[in-house]
Amino acid sequence: MIEKYQFGSIDIDGKTYNFDVEVWWTGEVLKWWRNQGHYVGIEDVKRAIEKEPEIIVIGTGKFGVLKVGKETKNFIKEKGIELIIDITDKAIKAFNENKHKKVIGLFHLTC
Repeated sequence: MIEKYQFGSIDIDGKTYNFDVEVWWTGEVLKWWRNQGHYVGIEDVKRAIEKEPEIIVIGTGKFGVLKVGKETKNFIKEKGIELIIDITDKAIKAFNENKHKKVIGLFHLTC
């Protein structure tokens, strides 16, 4: 469960991370790196999609600077995966509300 978020850091199950993260419903936390810093392309979500989640939640940063490409949105939806995109504060809330489902969160922690 994600316990706390503030600009540049996130607390998950008692551990603090200071980099963008990919969080699986299983509790696993991975570093999330994108090919283009503030843009989410198809390559940036492939690892998450391979896990066959029911839901992918993307946190676009404190101020929503991260953009998700239209082709990426379509790619996720074509796989039958529900997609939630919001500023990171709200995306974390959506992730926690769906923690009993196969949900993956992709969270940008800064701008």
